[in-house]
Amino acid sequence: MKVRFILTMAWYYGIKTILRGPSYIVASLATPLTLLFLVFVLSHGALVKFAVIGGLIAFVGSVGLSGAGDSAFFRLQLRIQDLYVSSSIKPFDYMIAFTLSYLVFAIPGIILYVYLGEVYRLFNLYDSIIMILLMLSLIITTTSISFIISSSIKHLRNIWGITGIITIITSILPPTFYPYYYVPKDFLYIIALSPTTPAAVIAQGAFGLSPMMNSMVYILIIETAVYLILARFLVRWREN
Repeated sequence: MKVRFILTMAWYYGIKTILRGPSYIVASLATPLTLLFLVFVLSHGALVKFAVIGGLIAFVGSVGLSGAGDSAFFRLQLRIQDLYVSSSIKPFDYMIAFTLSYLVFAIPGIILYVYLGEVYRLFNLYDSIIMILLMLSLIITTTSISFIISSSIKHLRNIWGITGIITIITSILPPTFYPYYYVPKDFLYIIALSPTTPAAVIAQGAFGLSPMMNSMVYILIIETAVYLILARFLVRWREN
């Protein structure tokens, strides 16, 4: 594993992106914060704790999925990936570097949601550890999905519409902003194909907002492994 390359890329595409383009942070937070406001208004504050916890999950998930656009842009437009192919950098190094970059990029939004969680007295040591593990799992799965998507397209113009649709489906359709028991159980397992669904269900149980659904723990662990393996083997490293 090329640790120096991974850390350098995380610094340049994570920290430097925040410093040179703060508007990207605002744009990435716009949808989850808007939904948080709507949930607060429409439920008269009754579901605001669900929206805070779910909003954090939806935010991290959307940041990871947005990597599909950058990955496709680097491969098809800038041809930066061609430089790595001819070097000692391996596909897994590239994937880990991208994942860490987006985790770093998400830090300002995570801090904002942690502050909101403190306002509503949601966090303790146990809950914080669970949420950290969920965010790590989410950034891995969603970034892996990004690589799968970006490697399957041949024209850059297609990626923006695809990622936009997938981001909406994985952020709003799952029970991120409302109790998971509002969803019929059979349908809940269907939308559990999106990693944000088991993450949201686990978070609601861990924070005492809903009954714990242990099956979702196993689903998230399996999805994390499967999406990572698929991304590793399906990533288009050399153009044919």
